[in-house]
Amino acid sequence: MKQQWAAKLSTIVNPENVKIDEPLDQYTMTKLGGSADVFVMPSTEEEAVAIVKYANNNDIPILLLGNGSNMVVRDGGVRGIVLNFSKLDTIHIDGTTVYAQAGALLKDVSIAAAEATLTGLEFSCGIPGSIGGAMAMNAGAYGGEINDVILQSTVLTSTGEKLVLNKEQLDLSYRKSIISKKGYYVLSSEFELQRGDQQEIDAKIAELTFLRESKQPLEYPSAGSVFKRPPGYFAGKLIQDSELQGKGVGGAEVSTKHAGFIVNKGGATATDYINTIKMVQATVKGKFDVDLELEVKIVGEEPSKNGSL
Repeated sequence: MKQQWAAKLSTIVNPENVKIDEPLDQYTMTKLGGSADVFVMPSTEEEAVAIVKYANNNDIPILLLGNGSNMVVRDGGVRGIVLNFSKLDTIHIDGTTVYAQAGALLKDVSIAAAEATLTGLEFSCGIPGSIGGAMAMNAGAYGGEINDVILQSTVLTSTGEKLVLNKEQLDLSYRKSIISKKGYYVLSSEFELQRGDQQEIDAKIAELTFLRESKQPLEYPSAGSVFKRPPGYFAGKLIQDSELQGKGVGGAEVSTKHAGFIVNKGGATATDYINTIKMVQATVKGKFDVDLELEVKIVGEEPSKNGSL
């Protein structure tokens, strides 16, 4: 089946952008994960529409993998088609409106806005995700979030229908959106910013970059902040108070620099990473009776299920 899918997809996109049994560890920030049955990278939005329609019409599972910054892929890999929008990375500025395709990195969009003396996206200068992923989870940091600046997004439904959703229709809330609820695929987004003062914008970005680099374990692969903020608590503080920093399973470890991060110290498997997550959840639940909800998304199959279709 994989060969059939790849052959068909090669008629939709450049055959060089279709790969069978592609290891996904090179596309995830954790540097973990098994292989995709078929991995495909469209170069245009029209190609993306055609791929989604083909998968839907043939009942082929499809997973959208962005910058891999908020996702853990199990060691058994992903069955079906893994769709990657990294080639859809156009950024365009018209007045105070910033247009960005789904595969553009959020930090690159924030830099482009800053260079145009536009303010409002400084909070995102250190967020490693793509625009598509940022929209799906209403990404935020340092007191700002996508909901503050979004104008509208163009998305694809699972059947390949294009929709343009305004701010209200996107239904953005803490780490949630209509995109994640409905399983939509973001094609592009538009943000409405404000004219600012260049020195103030540059100073804000420098400040937030320093804070991120000094407080986050950027020297190791990780999925970023693993857990959502529980009501009335801070996940990192609960984990720290549970004395879990430096502990983990295999090559995965709760960061000694920031307790909200789990890092790949080297030689970790996705199973190690996931088991470390479970260990943290169980310990915090037992000590504080608080359920830590995942901010990261865990996808794919267990190793034992990694068979050919």
